[in-house]
Amino acid sequence: MSNPPRPTPDPDTTSIGAAAKYAGLGFQLVASILLFLYAGRWVDRRIGTEPLFLLLGVFTGLAASIYSMYRSLMADQRREAEARTGEGTR
Repeated sequence: MSNPPRPTPDPDTTSIGAAAKYAGLGFQLVASILLFLYAGRWVDRRIGTEPLFLLLGVFTGLAASIYSMYRSLMADQRREAEARTGEGTR
């Protein structure tokens, strides 16, 4: 008599997987802000408009990373809702 194979846990639902995912989102936030900050700083030095493009770069990087986080978290919520409704029908 063989036991049926146990399903492997979804890495996104384990505590380590969730921690890694959210740490990645935090890294993405910092990396995006720094990338746009340095791009704005470079443009400012080329044109001579200190600190205009540096500030625009920081806020653009912040807005882009927040939007990306929002999309990622909404997709996670949608997947969890689909998983809950799928489990209830079985």
